[in-house]
Amino acid sequence: MMSPAIYPWQQAVWRHLLSYIELQRIPQALLVTGLSGIGKRHLAVAYGRALMCQAPLNDYAACGSCQSCKLFEAQTHPDFLLVEPDEPGKAIGIDKIRQLIVKLALKPQFDRYRVVIISPADGLNNASANAFLKCLEEPTARTCLILLTEKPSRLPATIRSRCQVVACDAPERDIAVHWLKQQGAGENSDVLLGLSQGAPLLAREYARQNFITVRQDYFDAWLQVAEGKKNLLALAEQWQKPAALELNVLLTWMLGWVADLIKFAAQIESDQLRNSDLKKPLQALAKRLELKRLYPFYDSLLIARSQLSTPINKQLLLEQILISWSQLNNR
Repeated sequence: MMSPAIYPWQQAVWRHLLSYIELQRIPQALLVTGLSGIGKRHLAVAYGRALMCQAPLNDYAACGSCQSCKLFEAQTHPDFLLVEPDEPGKAIGIDKIRQLIVKLALKPQFDRYRVVIISPADGLNNASANAFLKCLEEPTARTCLILLTEKPSRLPATIRSRCQVVACDAPERDIAVHWLKQQGAGENSDVLLGLSQGAPLLAREYARQNFITVRQDYFDAWLQVAEGKKNLLALAEQWQKPAALELNVLLTWMLGWVADLIKFAAQIESDQLRNSDLKKPLQALAKRLELKRLYPFYDSLLIARSQLSTPINKQLLLEQILISWSQLNNR
């Protein structure tokens, strides 16, 4: 029987989590990994609710009506702690971990479990990660720590080794497309899923933000650069303004366009294009580009995207990318 509160693609991992409760073998720390936009936090919260519920259902899920569940709904449960950065993209500082350690020194207020969610766990900096290690090395009674990350390799091995890993895989395409259509994404479901790299929640958010139209505008400008019809410096300035698209998203789109160009240039017919709706212009573009020069450009985009978390001059970064792209098309 499917749990209505859990996404269709997470049913197997949900049953696995509930089995911990059934067997009364609750891991002290869970490391939940998977793509952004796949529902890791949703899953962790549901599991946390089940651990805190005072009258769990027959399958060990939360009842939704006990005092604990009502407090959780009101966001006032004293035994549920969420540790996250003050702003998205910022680090989780040591002060937050020190505050957590103080709270964990006290017993849970209810007779069920206390649940701590750290999101994203890779947001811990060196100092806060070292301090958090104390929580793992000296566990407190009836406390479950749930760490969420899409980049587990960024966590110190000392933390990873003390956690039970729960991997949230991307759903099969048919399941994700069907779910997106139920969410009102319509005929664009397949394209949206490609844009989100298979993450359904991100695809749904893209649908709400009309990202297909937005992406078309950026793609048209990118084509104009290839044709020498666009002022590169003015475009770079426009693309890094606060009101513009997040650079991480833009660079991910560019990586998708170049990946499809490589498929066409290598004469690989694929029904798994990331940008199936842009097939004709990409195919035409690929005919005049050298395959061997696309690979280093793709690598440079990967490097640029990895640098976004550092204090880099974003306009200069974009200028370099656009100049390289222009030169790639004009030799």
